[in-house]
Amino acid sequence: MQHNLAIFASGTGSNAKKIIEYFKHNPNINVCLIVSNKADAPVLDMARTNGIPTLVIDRPYFYHSEDILNFFNQFSINFVVLAGFLWLVPSYLVRAFEGRIVNIHPALLPKYGGKGMYGMRVHEAVKAAGETETGITIHYVNERYDEGDAIFQAKCEVKPTDTPDEIAQKIHALEHRHFPAVIEELLEQK
Repeated sequence: MQHNLAIFASGTGSNAKKIIEYFKHNPNINVCLIVSNKADAPVLDMARTNGIPTLVIDRPYFYHSEDILNFFNQFSINFVVLAGFLWLVPSYLVRAFEGRIVNIHPALLPKYGGKGMYGMRVHEAVKAAGETETGITIHYVNERYDEGDAIFQAKCEVKPTDTPDEIAQKIHALEHRHFPAVIEELLEQK
């Protein structure tokens, strides 16, 4: 089966880049679209460099219409990946892609999840709590922040001397190592 992915990202797109590179020569899995809620997000330039179409969305378009579904149809999108996308996915999109939207979170959910818990905020909270380990969670997306069923977790040690930046580096390494492979495994099961 042919799988056509849309990746949603709000920032630099390091995870999106790893996913694009991972599937570049896969005949059955294609990254067909990058969606961002920020017109100046570096991920858009990265997508263009790789010849991947982009879509910039605003709140009214995303939350008060279902036009993105028509746009997805043009690209035959059948799987959605959130890779550093900070907005809550609206109900209509969750329903239309039930079981076909995944997110990566930079902590071991259910810890350090929910609205406002992203990026350095998570790593700072992990450090402040004195955690001895942290990690990543790849999960299905539902209508609440970070509450969808977990698919995969990977852990790393947090040393007492680690700074939030050092924790972030460890998390990025886990994300880049595991996210593309977990996506591939999910798609091979579909």
